[in-house]
Amino acid sequence: MDMIFPNAEWETRLPGDLGFDADKLARVQAWLHEVAGDRPFQVGIARFGYLVAEWRQGVAAGSVHSQASAAKSYYATLLGIVVAEGKLSSPDERVVNYYPEMMDVGEQEGPKPGRYAFEKDREITFRHLICNVSGYMKPGEKPGGVFHYQTYGMNILTHAIAKLYGYYDANDPEGSPGCGKVIAEKMRDPIGGMWTHSHTNFDLGNNARINIFGYYTQVHTTLRDQLRAGHLWLNYGHWNGVQVAPENYLKEATQTNAFILKNAPEENWKYGHGFWCNDHGKQWADAPRDSFAASGAGAKHIWMCPRLGLVIAQNPGLWDQFSAENNKTASQNEVIARIVDAVRG
Repeated sequence: MDMIFPNAEWETRLPGDLGFDADKLARVQAWLHEVAGDRPFQVGIARFGYLVAEWRQGVAAGSVHSQASAAKSYYATLLGIVVAEGKLSSPDERVVNYYPEMMDVGEQEGPKPGRYAFEKDREITFRHLICNVSGYMKPGEKPGGVFHYQTYGMNILTHAIAKLYGYYDANDPEGSPGCGKVIAEKMRDPIGGMWTHSHTNFDLGNNARINIFGYYTQVHTTLRDQLRAGHLWLNYGHWNGVQVAPENYLKEATQTNAFILKNAPEENWKYGHGFWCNDHGKQWADAPRDSFAASGAGAKHIWMCPRLGLVIAQNPGLWDQFSAENNKTASQNEVIARIVDAVRG
């Protein structure tokens, strides 16, 4: 079936018309309600740009939820756009050349004891940050050497990008529109999205230079806007005749990054540039190898499979009922696997 791109409203099709076994898909819906009990959840499914299903319990249709760390995939997309626009020559440029403020965090000014800007941090690149291998403010972690999922490095990335467009001033963080405005202009508006953004901070000591490394850019979306962003990623940045983000960059971003392949154990071969990915089969055991996802705490999850033309969004999903991280991932795998199993052929 030919791919379409939704306008303000999504065009719907019956599951059977989009290659699903309707009975199997109905059983997935029943299973979700059984597993959920009285817990709230939302699941949306789109295929080839058509809306297939929206299942929800205890969550209002059209309600808006922050995306937590799933926002990192939006940042990753934006980085590719920034390079394509010539604001950076490549993702491998050193961040300090554009956001020197990142080094203005002294020994007593970091997020916790022993965490502050080290001389080694001058070598951090934009790619290090989006791949979560920067080691920013982490003693003993050289840039590119250790996969360490963190928020503060991402804040440095977003502030540096926003500063390229004149949208972030570390001396006036609350008066700055920040990276969310760049995401809106460069990614949201071209695809007809409606999401918003805000800035949040952890509760840190009074000396912490949160104006430098704080103010995380939260993205707030509806379930359908998650599907819309997922449809952009599914098509590697293409949207109805326009290349919103570079195709080759997004294909690289949605496969395990070279730093992790070189330095991390094989079980960690599942993170690209701001996306969780399955190219080595380490993230979702029962999902296709070309699949990848934007994922955040509280079961904010957008999963894409280009081979199947399929996007599955959870907002929130059911994995927040699990305490262990491996159980959370297993629950993602179960939801995805059951829906994929309902695809005929």
